[in-house]
Amino acid sequence: MASKNEPPIVVLHDLEDVRSEINAALETASDNRRPGLQAALDILNRHATATDDQRIRQWVRRTLSEAGVEPDEHVRAVKALRDAVPGLGLIAANDLVKSTLPH
Repeated sequence: MASKNEPPIVVLHDLEDVRSEINAALETASDNRRPGLQAALDILNRHATATDDQRIRQWVRRTLSEAGVEPDEHVRAVKALRDAVPGLGLIAANDLVKSTLPH
């Protein structure tokens, strides 16, 4: 269990079954379906190479965007994350917001 200082975030990487299904579909796909399946495989592969930190930053940015808050609006951004994740501590939310800002 994460403490209030650690974000309660679990990053999932279970994409192998999806990749296998897309590859199987590509093997039997008609010429008109092949480009769409290849595009889906390319998207999956791009996301599969993201690190945990990159995935967390993407989630933070998406969560803040949905709340209509920019990461540089620090106090509002921390509040938006804490509203989105009940039980998220102040330090953890602060660290998450800071992780999206340029260094």
